[in-house]
Amino acid sequence: MASKERSSAGDPVRTLELLWRVPSKPGRGPKQRSSVDAVVRAAIEIADAAGLEALTMRAVAAKLGLTPMATYTYVPGKAELVDLMLDHVYQSMPRADLTDMDWRERVTTIAEENRVLLARHPWVAYLPTTRPPLGPGRTAKYDHELRAFERIGLDDVEMDAALTHLLGFVNSVACIAVDTQRAAADSQMTDRQWWERAAPLLEEVLDSERYPLAARVGAAAGQAYDAAYSADHAWQFGLGLVLDGLESLLIQR
Repeated sequence: MASKERSSAGDPVRTLELLWRVPSKPGRGPKQRSSVDAVVRAAIEIADAAGLEALTMRAVAAKLGLTPMATYTYVPGKAELVDLMLDHVYQSMPRADLTDMDWRERVTTIAEENRVLLARHPWVAYLPTTRPPLGPGRTAKYDHELRAFERIGLDDVEMDAALTHLLGFVNSVACIAVDTQRAAADSQMTDRQWWERAAPLLEEVLDSERYPLAARVGAAAGQAYDAAYSADHAWQFGLGLVLDGLESLLIQR
């Protein structure tokens, strides 16, 4: 599922013009048969089904019944298209009303909204976004999520850092879930079947006296999860740690 793509890899000015739908200078030419929005929606459908590695301008063109060259009249390249896709899914994600919630409920709600987003669009979890183009979708998402940390005792920089910490946790758990699903699909075996097949050899080579903690804790976790990892357990345990850590900071204040 890992991709070589990253956000903000295209021309920054042209990307922002497309994100905010700044009208381009009118020019002569045949009447357009599609739109930027249609190209973006088609690209998202491809990425949702097969990942960003399956996304090409040719594939988008085929999906829309266009020639590849015609597709470039809407979006200059894949780099800009990826940012448009990301902003579109951010714009489209449901946002709960946080008004009457306490801060723990608000932060939990933000985390759950992002977990749903990443389950729906797994490719987003693997897309580096350290230099994000600020489109309308990303800006609306950021503004909404900051409200979870508003007026709880953090300054502006700490609010941004707390949100970054929360979203990093959500993203890591989402990757565990996606990787687990892909492993099962690729191997045609469940986690239990895979470990049952490997168990006889592991029992011969794994020295529990040499690696006592690994043997003991690994066995306990495997029995609890029925696998090496559990995205659901990581979610429940980890979100509690994030909330408790933030609460500890607020109490110190």
